[in-house]
Amino acid sequence: MPVIKSSADLRNNYNEISTFCHTYPEPVFITKNGKGDLAVMSIEAYEELTSCFELYGQIKEGLTDIEEGNTRLFSDAISDIRRKRNR
Repeated sequence: MPVIKSSADLRNNYNEISTFCHTYPEPVFITKNGKGDLAVMSIEAYEELTSCFELYGQIKEGLTDIEEGNTRLFSDAISDIRRKRNR
């Protein structure tokens, strides 16, 4: 269940909301005039979320390469790496 607070709660109870955000890795939704306005989370939760987005992007890029035939044998790739390392 999402945690929803008003902008007045954010202004008046910042420390409480900050503690919640650092305790639980989920956002607190802030409303303004009864409508959704912001999502607040800890820096740690934000960094984890953006790391997931980056990983999903890399996975998508890999799957696209496979679909387009941009692949090579593992043994060939390892040979190239060893050759470059020994230079």
